[in-house]
Amino acid sequence: MGYMSVEEHTPSLLRLRRSPGVRSWSLLVALVSVGLAAAYYSSDGLFWKSFYVAGCLFVALQNMEDWEEAAFDKDKNQIELKSSSLYTLVLTLWKKGHERVVLDLRQLCDVCVQEETVRYLGKGYLLMLKLEAGFSYPLTQSATLAGPGDVEAVGVLLKRFLKLEELQRHRQQDYDDDEEEEEDSVNLTDSDDEAEQL
Repeated sequence: MGYMSVEEHTPSLLRLRRSPGVRSWSLLVALVSVGLAAAYYSSDGLFWKSFYVAGCLFVALQNMEDWEEAAFDKDKNQIELKSSSLYTLVLTLWKKGHERVVLDLRQLCDVCVQEETVRYLGKGYLLMLKLEAGFSYPLTQSATLAGPGDVEAVGVLLKRFLKLEELQRHRQQDYDDDEEEEEDSVNLTDSDDEAEQL
Protein backbone atom coordinates (compact mmCIF):
# COMPACT_ATOMS: atom_id res chain seq x y z
CA MET A 1 0.00 0.00 0.00
CA GLY A 2 1.21 3.51 -0.80
CA TYR A 3 1.66 6.31 1.68
CA MET A 4 -1.64 8.02 0.76
CA SER A 5 -4.07 7.61 -2.12
CA VAL A 6 -5.71 10.46 -4.05
CA GLU A 7 -9.43 10.55 -3.27
CA GLU A 8 -10.30 13.74 -5.15
CA HIS A 9 -8.20 16.07 -7.31
CA THR A 10 -9.66 19.25 -8.83
CA PRO A 11 -7.93 22.60 -9.56
CA SER A 12 -9.07 23.94 -6.16
CA LEU A 13 -9.24 20.79 -3.97
CA LEU A 14 -6.89 17.90 -3.27
CA ARG A 15 -8.12 15.18 -0.93
CA LEU A 16 -5.77 12.40 0.20
CA ARG A 17 -6.72 9.32 2.18
CA ARG A 18 -4.95 6.55 4.07
CA SER A 19 -6.35 3.43 5.70
CA PRO A 20 -4.71 0.62 7.70
CA GLY A 21 -2.46 -1.52 5.55
CA VAL A 22 -2.05 -5.26 5.17
CA ARG A 23 0.41 -5.37 8.08
CA SER A 24 -2.20 -3.94 10.50
CA TRP A 25 -4.96 -6.35 9.41
CA SER A 26 -2.57 -9.33 9.41
CA LEU A 27 -1.43 -8.47 12.92
CA LEU A 28 -5.06 -8.15 14.06
CA VAL A 29 -6.00 -11.58 12.64
CA ALA A 30 -2.83 -13.23 13.99
CA LEU A 31 -3.22 -11.91 17.53
CA VAL A 32 -6.94 -12.68 17.71
CA SER A 33 -6.14 -16.20 16.44
CA VAL A 34 -3.55 -16.62 19.20
CA GLY A 35 -6.13 -15.50 21.78
CA LEU A 36 -8.78 -17.89 20.42
CA ALA A 37 -6.31 -20.79 20.31
CA ALA A 38 -5.21 -20.09 23.89
CA ALA A 39 -8.85 -20.01 25.01
CA TYR A 40 -9.79 -23.16 23.10
CA TYR A 41 -6.87 -25.33 24.28
CA SER A 42 -6.80 -23.98 27.82
CA SER A 43 -8.41 -25.88 30.68
CA ASP A 44 -9.01 -22.60 32.56
CA GLY A 45 -12.42 -21.22 33.40
CA LEU A 46 -14.58 -19.01 31.19
CA PHE A 47 -13.24 -15.79 32.77
CA TRP A 48 -9.62 -16.60 31.85
CA LYS A 49 -10.56 -17.77 28.35
CA SER A 50 -12.37 -14.49 27.65
CA PHE A 51 -9.40 -12.64 29.17
CA TYR A 52 -7.02 -14.32 26.68
CA VAL A 53 -9.17 -13.31 23.71
CA ALA A 54 -9.80 -9.76 24.99
CA GLY A 55 -6.12 -9.24 25.82
CA CYS A 56 -4.95 -10.28 22.37
CA LEU A 57 -7.65 -8.15 20.72
CA PHE A 58 -6.60 -5.18 22.85
CA VAL A 59 -2.94 -5.51 21.80
CA ALA A 60 -3.94 -5.91 18.14
CA LEU A 61 -6.13 -2.79 18.19
CA GLN A 62 -3.40 -0.83 19.93
CA ASN A 63 -0.95 -1.58 17.10
CA MET A 64 -3.42 -0.85 14.31
CA GLU A 65 -2.85 2.14 12.06
CA ASP A 66 -5.40 4.97 11.88
CA TRP A 67 -7.71 6.00 9.07
CA GLU A 68 -6.39 9.38 7.96
CA GLU A 69 -7.56 12.04 5.54
CA ALA A 70 -6.00 15.32 4.37
CA ALA A 71 -7.86 17.98 2.37
CA PHE A 72 -6.12 20.98 0.78
CA ASP A 73 -8.79 23.52 -0.18
CA LYS A 74 -7.64 26.59 -2.13
CA ASP A 75 -11.11 28.20 -2.03
CA LYS A 76 -11.26 28.17 1.78
CA ASN A 77 -7.47 28.60 2.17
CA GLN A 78 -7.29 25.77 4.67
CA ILE A 79 -5.72 22.40 5.26
CA GLU A 80 -7.93 19.93 7.11
CA LEU A 81 -6.33 16.83 8.62
CA LYS A 82 -8.59 14.12 10.08
CA SER A 83 -7.76 10.83 11.74
CA SER A 84 -9.89 8.04 13.21
CA SER A 85 -8.52 5.41 15.54
CA LEU A 86 -10.33 2.09 15.99
CA TYR A 87 -8.47 1.57 19.27
CA THR A 88 -9.74 4.87 20.73
CA LEU A 89 -13.25 4.27 19.39
CA VAL A 90 -13.46 0.88 21.13
CA LEU A 91 -11.80 2.16 24.30
CA THR A 92 -14.20 5.11 24.68
CA LEU A 93 -17.27 3.14 23.52
CA TRP A 94 -17.60 5.12 20.25
CA LYS A 95 -17.72 8.55 21.97
CA LYS A 96 -14.31 9.72 20.77
CA GLY A 97 -11.62 8.56 18.40
CA HIS A 98 -11.89 11.24 15.74
CA GLU A 99 -9.24 13.93 15.63
CA ARG A 100 -9.43 17.04 13.41
CA VAL A 101 -6.79 19.72 12.81
CA VAL A 102 -7.30 22.79 10.60
CA LEU A 103 -4.31 24.80 9.35
CA ASP A 104 -4.10 27.98 7.27
CA LEU A 105 -3.07 27.10 3.73
CA ARG A 106 -1.50 30.57 3.24
CA GLN A 107 0.97 29.78 6.04
CA LEU A 108 2.32 26.66 4.29
CA CYS A 109 5.77 27.40 2.91
CA ASP A 110 7.32 23.97 2.23
CA VAL A 111 6.76 20.20 2.24
CA CYS A 112 9.55 17.75 3.05
CA VAL A 113 10.12 14.05 3.78
CA GLN A 114 11.27 13.19 7.30
CA GLU A 115 12.76 9.93 8.48
CA GLU A 116 11.44 8.51 11.73
CA THR A 117 12.41 5.49 13.81
CA VAL A 118 9.51 3.06 14.21
CA ARG A 119 9.71 0.94 17.35
CA TYR A 120 10.78 -2.66 16.63
CA LEU A 121 10.40 -2.23 12.86
CA GLY A 122 13.21 0.09 11.75
CA LYS A 123 12.90 3.29 9.78
CA GLY A 124 9.74 4.92 8.50
CA TYR A 125 9.04 8.03 6.46
CA LEU A 126 6.38 10.71 6.65
CA LEU A 127 5.63 14.03 5.04
CA MET A 128 6.04 17.22 7.09
CA LEU A 129 4.14 20.43 6.37
CA LYS A 130 6.37 23.42 7.20
CA LEU A 131 4.54 26.60 8.18
CA GLU A 132 5.76 30.20 8.16
CA ALA A 133 5.17 30.43 11.91
CA GLY A 134 8.23 28.22 12.33
CA PHE A 135 6.73 24.87 13.23
CA SER A 136 6.07 21.71 11.23
CA TYR A 137 3.08 19.40 11.29
CA PRO A 138 3.02 15.79 9.99
CA LEU A 139 0.62 15.01 7.17
CA THR A 140 -0.12 11.64 8.81
CA GLN A 141 0.30 10.44 12.38
CA SER A 142 2.04 7.20 11.43
CA ALA A 143 5.05 6.74 9.17
CA THR A 144 5.15 4.34 6.24
CA LEU A 145 7.67 1.52 6.56
CA ALA A 146 8.35 1.18 2.84
CA GLY A 147 11.06 3.27 1.21
CA PRO A 148 10.72 7.04 0.90
CA GLY A 149 9.56 6.79 -2.75
CA ASP A 150 5.80 6.83 -2.04
CA VAL A 151 6.16 9.67 0.45
CA GLU A 152 8.26 11.71 -1.99
CA ALA A 153 5.64 11.15 -4.74
CA VAL A 154 2.93 12.62 -2.48
CA GLY A 155 5.27 15.52 -1.68
CA VAL A 156 5.81 16.24 -5.39
CA LEU A 157 2.03 16.09 -5.98
CA LEU A 158 1.43 18.56 -3.14
CA LYS A 159 4.12 20.97 -4.35
CA ARG A 160 2.71 20.88 -7.87
CA PHE A 161 -0.90 21.35 -6.69
CA LEU A 162 -0.05 24.24 -4.34
CA LYS A 163 2.65 25.70 -6.66
CA LEU A 164 5.04 25.88 -3.72
CA GLU A 165 8.18 26.09 -5.84
CA GLU A 166 6.87 29.23 -7.62
CA LEU A 167 5.91 30.71 -4.26
CA GLN A 168 9.40 30.02 -2.88
CA ARG A 169 10.98 31.67 -5.94
CA HIS A 170 8.82 34.77 -5.47
CA ARG A 171 9.70 34.95 -1.78
CA GLN A 172 13.41 34.58 -2.56
CA GLN A 173 13.16 37.37 -5.16
CA ASP A 174 11.37 39.63 -2.67
CA TYR A 175 14.04 38.85 -0.07
CA ASP A 176 16.84 39.63 -2.54
CA ASP A 177 15.12 42.89 -3.59
CA ASP A 178 14.78 43.93 0.06
CA GLU A 179 18.47 43.24 0.66
CA GLU A 180 19.43 45.32 -2.40
CA GLU A 181 17.25 48.21 -1.19
CA GLU A 182 18.91 48.05 2.25
CA GLU A 183 22.37 48.08 0.66
CA ASP A 184 21.41 51.05 -1.54
CA SER A 185 20.06 52.97 1.45
CA VAL A 186 23.26 52.24 3.43
CA ASN A 187 25.40 53.43 0.48
CA LEU A 188 23.32 56.62 0.14
CA THR A 189 23.68 57.32 3.86
CA ASP A 190 27.46 56.86 3.67
CA SER A 191 27.75 59.20 0.66
CA ASP A 192 25.63 61.85 2.45
CA ASP A 193 27.92 61.67 5.48
CA GLU A 194 30.99 62.11 3.24
CA ALA A 195 29.37 65.09 1.51
CA GLU A 196 28.66 66.76 4.87
CA GLN A 197 32.27 66.32 5.97
CA LEU A 198 33.49 68.06 2.78
